Amino acid sequence: MRLGNIDKTTWIYLGIALALFIVPFILTGRSAQFIMIQIFIFAIFAMSYDLLLGYTGIISFGHVMFFGIGAYSTAIFMDRLDASIGALVLAVAVAVILAAIVSFIVGMLTLRLKSHFYAMLTLGLAGLFLVVAEKWRPLTGGFDGFTFRVPDLLSTSESLYTLSLISLILIFFGLRRFTNSPFGKVLMTIRENEERTESLGYNVLHYKVIASVVSGVVASFAGVLYMLSLRFVDTSVFATDITIDVLLMTIIGGVGTLVGPILGAGLVELAHHWLSGLSDVHWIFERWIILYGTVYILVVIFFPLGIVGTIRKKMAKRTAVQARSIKK
Repeated sequence: MRLGNIDKTTWIYLGIALALFIVPFILTGRSAQFIMIQIFIFAIFAMSYDLLLGYTGIISFGHVMFFGIGAYSTAIFMDRLDASIGALVLAVAVAVILAAIVSFIVGMLTLRLKSHFYAMLTLGLAGLFLVVAEKWRPLTGGFDGFTFRVPDLLSTSESLYTLSLISLILIFFGLRRFTNSPFGKVLMTIRENEERTESLGYNVLHYKVIASVVSGVVASFAGVLYMLSLRFVDTSVFATDITIDVLLMTIIGGVGTLVGPILGAGLVELAHHWLSGLSDVHWIFERWIILYGTVYILVVIFFPLGIVGTIRKKMAKRTAVQARSIKK
C-alpha cells in the first residue's frame, strides 16, 4: 500500500523514528539514555553484518576489525588533536577510508574462498589487528588503552543520543534503498545460488566485494559512535566477543530484514544490562552468559527465521490463505 509516493511501511518507520526523538524527554536518567545509545550503535553494527550474512550469504567471524578501525581512528585523532568538530570530521573520514581500503583488500583476497574458509580467515585477520593494537603501545596504549576528550557539542548524553539516532535512521534508509535496488537483488540471488548467478553472467566477486566494502564502512562508523559514547578505547574493540554478539543480534532479530538486527540489538543489550544488574540477587546472574545462551536457544527453536523473519512468514501465509479464499 502506498500513500503518495511513499509506501505504508516507510511511514511506519518514520513514525517510530519520530517517537524515539521524544524518549530523552521521558528517560531523563543518564544511565537509561546511555543504554539507548548503545542499542542504536550496535543496531548500526548489526545492520552492517546483516548486509553480509542476510543479503549476500557471507559469514564473517572477523567483522569486528572494521568496528575497531573506526574506534581507534576516532580515539587517536581526538587524543592527538584538539577535541573539536574539525578533528572529529577528520577522524570519521580516516575511519571510513581505512575501513573501505581494508575491506576491499580483504574481500579481493578472501572472497574467492568458500564460506567457512572465508569465515576462519577473517577471524585470523581480526586477531592480527588485535595483536597490532596490543603491541603498538605508543599509538594505541596497548591493553591499558587511553581516555580522550570529545567536542563540547557532543559532551552530553542528549546530544550523543540525537547523533546516534539520526545516524541509525539515515543508515537504515540508506541500506534499505541499497538492498531494494537491482544491485541488492543480485546480492540476494548470490545468497540463494552463487553458481547459478555466475552462470547468468554476473561477476559474483565484484558484487561480493562491493557489499563487503559497504558493510565495512558502516561497521567502522558504528565504531566511531561507540568511542564517542565511551571516551575510552582499549584492545577490547577488536575482541571476537563483539562479533559473536552482533551475530546473535542479527540471528535473533532476523537475517535479511534490516529491521531484525535493530530489534535484536535492543533485545540483546537490554538483556545484557538486566541480567548483569541481577548479580546481587543470585550468584547465577554473575554468569549471565549462561542465561543469555539459553534465551538464544529458545529463540532459535521457536523463531527459526528470527523474530522479524518468523512474523513476516506467518503474515505471508495469512495473506496467501486470504487470497485463495477470495478466489474461491
